[in-house]
Amino acid sequence: MKKEALSVVKIGGNVIEDQGRLTEMLSIFSRLKSPKILVHGGGKRATEVSGQLGIKAKLIGGRRITDAPTLEVALMVYAGLINKNLVAGLQAMGCNALGLSGADGDAIRAHKRPVGKVDYGFAGDVDKINTGTMSSLLSAGMVPVFCALTHDGKGQMLNTNADTIASEIAIGMSPFYNTTLFYCFENPGVLRDRTDPSSVIRQIDSVKYRELLAQGILAEGMLPKIENCFHALKKQVPRVCIGDLHMLQPGHDEYTTLTL
Repeated sequence: MKKEALSVVKIGGNVIEDQGRLTEMLSIFSRLKSPKILVHGGGKRATEVSGQLGIKAKLIGGRRITDAPTLEVALMVYAGLINKNLVAGLQAMGCNALGLSGADGDAIRAHKRPVGKVDYGFAGDVDKINTGTMSSLLSAGMVPVFCALTHDGKGQMLNTNADTIASEIAIGMSPFYNTTLFYCFENPGVLRDRTDPSSVIRQIDSVKYRELLAQGILAEGMLPKIENCFHALKKQVPRVCIGDLHMLQPGHDEYTTLTL
């Protein structure tokens, strides 16, 4: 039996913070055929709100340290401010969205990252996707909108990387759907020249990835995203793409496709 197509779309902070770009993205996303799932981050806004509250953001190697006050801000900003604004925007476009964290419907279980050389605080690493909950929502015609928060099943919320959440959702749903994972950000794809938007690398496999690393072409912020892409492919997600919001439109072919 042929599997129904599913789109898992992750949007980053640069899309969320640009109102014009965000409105266009929500419009394009709302026109995607269902079923579909949206995943969002919001670190830039969380850092801004933290500053307004007198809470200094702590980053090591570009990764956020989630102490107790920072987790409270994440809950307010990710699950509240950003998530509900996205849901309201989609509802205005006729898309029946439902805003969720990993705790809602026990959708995403995680564990607190063990302390190693760095203590990341209340950072969570995903253990399990509740595919039953997600399938039920999709079957009911709902469009889940997940923020970057999970839970441990014992009452503790955890801050979890949104790229990772999108990858794990795509992996979990792929046995049941013909899943495409889209990482949507401000550039039209992975660029050979970071200053030239026309230099999109159309396809990256594991060999090409090593070549680009050796050449120093990949920016640091892109590395974990691509690692999540390859992780998803190795776990049988059929298709993974990186690009701007236009890659979600039919007929648009300028973006980066990842293959093993």
